[in-house]
Amino acid sequence: MGRNPTGSSRLGIPHPVPARRSVTPPPAIVVAGPTASGKSGLALAIAREWDGVVINADSMQVYGGLPILTAQPSAADQALAPHRLYGILPASEACSAARWRDLAAAEMTAAWATGKLPVVVGGTGLYIRSLMQGLSPVPEIPGAVRDAARARMEALGAAAFHAALAERDPVMAARLRPSDTQRLTRAMEVLDATGRSLAEWQAEPMEGGIAARWFTITLAPERARLYAACDSRFKSMVKAGALDEAAAIAQWTLDPALPAMKALGLRELSAHLAGEIGLDEAIAQAQQVTRNYAKRQSTWFKHQLTASETLSEQLSESLIATIFLKIRQFHLTT
Repeated sequence: MGRNPTGSSRLGIPHPVPARRSVTPPPAIVVAGPTASGKSGLALAIAREWDGVVINADSMQVYGGLPILTAQPSAADQALAPHRLYGILPASEACSAARWRDLAAAEMTAAWATGKLPVVVGGTGLYIRSLMQGLSPVPEIPGAVRDAARARMEALGAAAFHAALAERDPVMAARLRPSDTQRLTRAMEVLDATGRSLAEWQAEPMEGGIAARWFTITLAPERARLYAACDSRFKSMVKAGALDEAAAIAQWTLDPALPAMKALGLRELSAHLAGEIGLDEAIAQAQQVTRNYAKRQSTWFKHQLTASETLSEQLSESLIATIFLKIRQFHLTT
C-alpha cells in the first residue's frame, strides 16, 4: 500500500514515527451484536472494502473442533480476507478475557504495521469491552486454586455450589444464575485466591485497554426476525454436519466445565447421540437455548456498549453502502 505526503496510508493509519511526536491513535472497527445477526458477513464486507483484517471476538469461535456449532466463517469466506483468532485453541483449554485481549491486541498491532484496518467482530461483550476499555485488575489465579474450585463445582453440582458462594459472597451470587457454572467457578476462585469478592475487583478502575480510534457498529435486529434467524441457522448447522462435530467431541471425554463444552446446541445434540432424546426434540431445545442466549446478548449490548452506529434494519446492499459512507467519514474526520 502506498504512502502519501502526510506519512500515513490511504486508510489514515499512521506509519511508525519517532516516540517523541504525538500520534493520533490508529483506527479500528468493531462489529458487535447477538448470534445470528449477520455480524460476520458485515465484518467481511468491511474488510474487503478497506483492506482489513477480521479479528474474532467470539469466546466460542476461538476453539478448534467446532467450526459448525460455533458458526465460524466458512473456508470460502476466510479466503476473501484475512481472518484471525478462529479455531486457534484446542477445546481442552480455557481462554480467559485477558488472554484473548492480549491475542487480539497483537493481531491489531500486526494489522496496523502493514497498513491494514482491524475489524473486530463478535458477540462476546466482555471480550470487546476488555479490548476497548481494559479489565479489572484481578491478580492471576494460581492453577491449584482454579483446579480446586472446578473440583468443588463437580462434586457439589451447580445449585449447591451457588448456595455455597452465596454464603461467602452474596453480592456475586446475586449477580449470577445458578446454571452459569463458568462464572460461578470464577467468582469462587477469585474469592479463594485473593480474599476479596470479584465484585470488589470489578469496582476498581479497568486496565489494559487498547489505544485506538474506535468506530463501533452494533447490530440490533428486531426480536422476531432475530429468533427466526437463530432457528433457521441451527437447522442449517445440523444439515452441515453439527451432529458429526458433537460425536467427535464426545470421543475426547473433555471436562464438561470447559468453555468449549458450552457451545450452543452441543449438549442437546450430545443427548440425542446418547439416545436420550429424539433429533427433533434436540433441535427444538437447541433453538430455544440459542434464542435465550441471543436475548441476553442483545440486552448486554444495549446497556453496556456505546455504539457509533446501531442497526436494526435487515442488512442489504443499500444499508451496507450507508455504513461504508459513515466509515469513510470516520476515516476522514477523526
